[in-house]
Amino acid sequence: MTTMHAVVRQVGCDHLLVCNCETNQEVIVYTDRACCFRPCDHVCICFNGAMTMSIPPQITAESIKKM
Repeated sequence: MTTMHAVVRQVGCDHLLVCNCETNQEVIVYTDRACCFRPCDHVCICFNGAMTMSIPPQITAESIKKM
């Protein structure tokens, strides 16, 4: 399991656009809990480590917690 600390930039119905705090890279995060978050929330995302090569990259969250 891989973790990412990020800041939420945008919220969609099934995904978040976040900025990875470590790399400053934007990432799309697919989650069925997207509606629980708001822009500027700091989050910790657990995912399986797989990230697409698309721009921006995409991951599927196993879990997301507000920090």
